[in-house]
Amino acid sequence: MSMVAARQADTQTARLPEVDTPSQVAPRDARRLSRLFFDQLAVLEEGTAEYSYARNTLIEMNMSLVRFAASRFRSRGPEEMEDIVQVGMIGLIKAIDRFELSREVEFTSFAIPYIVGEIKRFFRDTSWAVHVPRRLQEARVQLARATEELRSRLGRTPTVRELSQLMCLAEEEVVEARLASNGYNSASLDATIGASPDGESVLADFIGAEDGALELVEDFHALAPMIAELDERDRCILHMRFVEERTQAEIGEFLGVSQMHVSRLLSRLLGRLREGLLSTS
Repeated sequence: MSMVAARQADTQTARLPEVDTPSQVAPRDARRLSRLFFDQLAVLEEGTAEYSYARNTLIEMNMSLVRFAASRFRSRGPEEMEDIVQVGMIGLIKAIDRFELSREVEFTSFAIPYIVGEIKRFFRDTSWAVHVPRRLQEARVQLARATEELRSRLGRTPTVRELSQLMCLAEEEVVEARLASNGYNSASLDATIGASPDGESVLADFIGAEDGALELVEDFHALAPMIAELDERDRCILHMRFVEERTQAEIGEFLGVSQMHVSRLLSRLLGRLREGLLSTS
C-alpha cells in the first residue's frame, strides 16, 4: 500500500475534533487547530460531509484574520465596514482553498495578502463615483504618489512635464489621469454649501439651468409627420431656408422664381405648419 493510500485509509478512521463555536476560538488555538484541519482537508474527498465540516470550521476559526485586516480601513465608517468584512471573507475562502501545508508557511502569513488584496480590489472597482478604465484608476494612484514626492522635493506643485518624467508616462496620459481623478469622488446636489437670506443653499442652486430648447423637442416631434406630408418642392424650400440657411434670394435663384414668390411660399408653408401645431396642442 502506498503512503498516500495509507494516509487516506488512516483518515477514514481519524476524526476531527468537534469545535462547538469555531468563530470564538482564540487566534493562538486557531493556528494550532488549523494545521490539523488542513492536514485532514488535503486527503478528504471534496463534497463529503467531513470535507464540508473541515472547510467550514477553518473559515469560521480564521474570521479573526478578516477582522484584523478590515481594521486597517476603519476610517471608512461602520456601514461600509460591513461590506469590507464580507469582501474580506471572500479573500479568506480563496486562501483556504489554495493553501497547502507543504508550503511550510504559516496560514496567517499566506491568508492576509489574499484578504487585503480582495478588499483593495473592492475599493478599486466600486469606490469610483464615475466608472473609468482600470489603467486610469491605477494611474491615479501613481499620480498621487508622484505629486506628493515632487511637492515635498520642489516645495511647489509640480508641472505636468515634471510628473510625466517621474512617472515615465506621456504628458497626455498625465493630463488624462488628472481628469480621471475627478471621477473618484462625487457630491450630492442636495449638499448644503452655505446659508442665504432665504435659508440654506444647496449645490443644485448654483449649477445647471433650465434648457429652453427642451420645449422644442415636442414641437419637432409634432412637426415631423406634417413635414412628411408636404410635396418635394415645399420640403426643399424649408430645407434650404432653415437647414442650409440660404436667403430668399438664393432660394429664388435656385428655383427660378422671384424672391417675392419665395416669401409668399414660405409664409404659406409656415402658416400651414403653425395651424397644424395649434390643432394638436
